[in-house]
Amino acid sequence: MIPFGDRLAAAMDERGPLCVGIDPHPKLLQAWGLEDSAESLRTFTTAVYEGCAPYAAALKPQVALFERHGSAGLAVLEELFARAAEDRVLIVADAKRGDIGSTMKAYADAWLSTCSPLGTDSVTLSPYLGFESLRPALDAAAANQRGTFVLALTSNPEGKSVQHVGKTEDTGAVAKQIIAAATAENTAQTWERMGSCGLVVGATVGEALHDLAIDLSAFNGPILSPGYGAQGANAKDLYRVFAGVESQVLVNSSRGVLSAGPQVADLAQAAQMARADLVAARG
Repeated sequence: MIPFGDRLAAAMDERGPLCVGIDPHPKLLQAWGLEDSAESLRTFTTAVYEGCAPYAAALKPQVALFERHGSAGLAVLEELFARAAEDRVLIVADAKRGDIGSTMKAYADAWLSTCSPLGTDSVTLSPYLGFESLRPALDAAAANQRGTFVLALTSNPEGKSVQHVGKTEDTGAVAKQIIAAATAENTAQTWERMGSCGLVVGATVGEALHDLAIDLSAFNGPILSPGYGAQGANAKDLYRVFAGVESQVLVNSSRGVLSAGPQVADLAQAAQMARADLVAARG
């Protein structure tokens, strides 16, 4: 199988840089005229998939919003993953897993193995028990040609209390160290277009990149960037933040597209408009 990073690069060439979130928040379900139930998750997920998959390089289900419905919610995720695999639609499971030892191995088995019904193309990871605590997932991704997106620099105010620590030290801030570690992880693997160990970097963190002396131009994997659209960053703002690595940025839009639902045709139109906006700004 082709490594995840190269598959994602090909999908971005074909469909553009848009990643559509599948985020069935209770208020959004209500706005769509749906009950807050597992069956409504299925209706919601199907509509987003059918409307947006043709116009997005990847789809990103927010795992917590499925987990809150227990096993029935996870069953909807499993159905989504199976359909996406059949259609060759890439999935980023936004699970933000992070732990140590055998527990991290179990998370890796769940989300990155070829045997688990929850196993899919890629998963988001939290490295704040130390980057090497993610080793079981990083190794499973490499072995199974799957991908990871490691939280590096996020736009939530609380993130600074961890991610910005150490900026005056020789090693640089924690976020800078994580980016360096992900770069080294990709350097150790074999790929053509970009490595399969990605980063999560918010679309509104340009000032933080400058303040922490972080240069993303040397990074050799995909960058998943939330914050576009309803979260505050327009396309031109986003590509100013990621100048020099534009082709590596997978741009997430959730509310900006999902608010167009529940009709499949309206979701498709919203996804097409977001994609066109991003492509025009990227140049």
